[in-house]
Amino acid sequence: MTQYLLSMYQPDGEPPPPEVLGPIMAELGALRADLQARGQWVFTAGLLPPDTATVVRVTGGEEFFVDGPFAEGKEHLGGFTVIAVADLDSALEQARKMAAITGLPIEVRPVREQLPS
Repeated sequence: MTQYLLSMYQPDGEPPPPEVLGPIMAELGALRADLQARGQWVFTAGLLPPDTATVVRVTGGEEFFVDGPFAEGKEHLGGFTVIAVADLDSALEQARKMAAITGLPIEVRPVREQLPS
């Protein structure tokens, strides 16, 4: 099984009101339960808003810390799920389900196999 990162991008600004967000979260919970039942769910996390981020950069031995996201944009990474499925087609199917539930774009990327230590 290959692990895939499903990244959910959401528009900047306030989240939807509870009457909108509640049903979406319930459907995502059902999707997660289905993935768990099939042994394909690895990890899920939501992220705090981008203004809580700090970017750390070291250039020429000098450290720089910048408040805010790495890139300015109209969307930001709002959360992610890692799944373990047979192939890219299976990962894309799960991303399609997430996108249909949320109405948000979902980026799918394979996770690099860990190198031996």
